[in-house]
Amino acid sequence: MAESQTLRHMGSMSRIQAVAVFCGSRTGRNPAWRAAARALGEGLAASGLHLVYGGGRIGLMGEIADAALAAGGAVTGVIPDFLMRREVAHAGLAALEVTGSMHARKQRMFELADAFVMLPGGIGTYDETVEILTWGQLGLHAKPVLICDVAGSARAFVAAIDAAIEADFTPPGVRALFEVLPGVPAVLDRLARVSGGAGGDAARL
Repeated sequence: MAESQTLRHMGSMSRIQAVAVFCGSRTGRNPAWRAAARALGEGLAASGLHLVYGGGRIGLMGEIADAALAAGGAVTGVIPDFLMRREVAHAGLAALEVTGSMHARKQRMFELADAFVMLPGGIGTYDETVEILTWGQLGLHAKPVLICDVAGSARAFVAAIDAAIEADFTPPGVRALFEVLPGVPAVLDRLARVSGGAGGDAARL
């Protein structure tokens, strides 16, 4: 059994309490993506789950944060100092952590979260999600990673991973490191049922 699969069986059975969401700093062309971000923010708040996200108030990041806050949810933003202006740091957050680098941002989000959700986004969203999957492949954690497929948004991401598997650059077992779910209701239902996995040592990331 691969090390990452072993960690899944050894992981904590604790209930998920905090969810890191990776999503776009733009809203994209499809109104369904904005609606999904708002629905997820509201859903996390209603479920008593703490939202951890990139700290901006623009794009889908702003939509999910605004929706969670309006619904009374707990929200923590994590943003690098050099993006405070570009991503327009959210002024309405009670908890906004400023890091010195992009890597430190991802590391801190990893530390704060029990699970990860990918909403639609660009290469930054892909980067964050792929790095979390890479850490899982290396056996550094076994936290759940859920890909929210909104109007086909996950298709290209999954195709890229499948292409790497087909080319034998990535083992087929990587597909077990994440789940693709058809929309926000399915993601919220899965978060209510899945247990947090082994957290790993963030200092090794």
